[in-house]
Amino acid sequence: MCTYYAGRGKSGPVKAVDGINLEVADGEFLVLLGASGSGKSTLMRTIAGLEHPSSGEIYIGGQLANHLPPKARNISMVFQSYAIYPHKTVAKNISFPLETAHLPGAEIRRKVDWAAELFGISHLLARKPRELSGGERQRVALARALVRSPSLFLMDEPLSNLDAKLRHAARREFKRLHGETGVTTVYVTHDQIEAMGLGQRVAVMNFGKIQQIGTPHEIYHEPCNTFVAQFMGTPPMNLLPEGDDLIGFHPEHCFLATPGQPAADAYSLTLHVQQIEELGAHALIYGTSGGNTPRDVIVKLPERESYRVEVGKECDFYVPGTLLKRFNAKTGLRSDREGA
Repeated sequence: MCTYYAGRGKSGPVKAVDGINLEVADGEFLVLLGASGSGKSTLMRTIAGLEHPSSGEIYIGGQLANHLPPKARNISMVFQSYAIYPHKTVAKNISFPLETAHLPGAEIRRKVDWAAELFGISHLLARKPRELSGGERQRVALARALVRSPSLFLMDEPLSNLDAKLRHAARREFKRLHGETGVTTVYVTHDQIEAMGLGQRVAVMNFGKIQQIGTPHEIYHEPCNTFVAQFMGTPPMNLLPEGDDLIGFHPEHCFLATPGQPAADAYSLTLHVQQIEELGAHALIYGTSGGNTPRDVIVKLPERESYRVEVGKECDFYVPGTLLKRFNAKTGLRSDREGA
């Protein structure tokens, strides 16, 4: 599937979504992860029917949906903005889509009570949005979306307006929600922690293309190219040149060398330590590798080991061979996989 925007680029039409071939299983929680401008929101809006693909087909529940209007796709959407009615009570906000569908009053009350209990907002039903916290307003928006019994949930950056503590709590709530309802969900975010914590699968996007799709473990530990390798993880994967390749390793996979180490297949490096960040349970070591062209390297050590490292001095490290990744320096693709 492709989606073009005519006349939006300096050199002509912009291909916002480029050659997407994606299948979401029934009941799956799929996360579209990418930076701003990667095409993730355009893809979600195209699924919803708010945008029209320039080519390709969209099937929802086995039915061709290209020409179906959004209201005919049985989709519920939750956006970054809460989009709830300020003049209506919580109960009226939740019941609104049911009332417009002309459901019987008893059924509306039953569904509202069910959704409110599911999201822990039963005690808020008589309140107005101005009396609620940001997290409570988000739960109202989710309850209203779910009460329609959709076949597909689309969520576009729903936690962006929440602080870090509320985002953590909301992630747990989303996991519980999906576990209890089993509604197929496509969730859009730029936050890799959200993606890794929520998604059964994650699709990493860049420039309108899906770079890699897989489980959070696969995406993090087996990146298919240097973009995914450095997009996932905080701090990102280190990449150091070696011949025609780039050697990749995560900061936590680099260990202090001791007498008798490392093993023969390990990658050894000496760092000139420039800075140490003590972060409680662990420390980040910032340094430069030796050689004619020094490269920046970040090492993540347990707090109990960081005392052995001093700023301004050199320190020896190693990465076990089983934790190394190799990428072609020209193409950025993995070069240590069969058929690469």
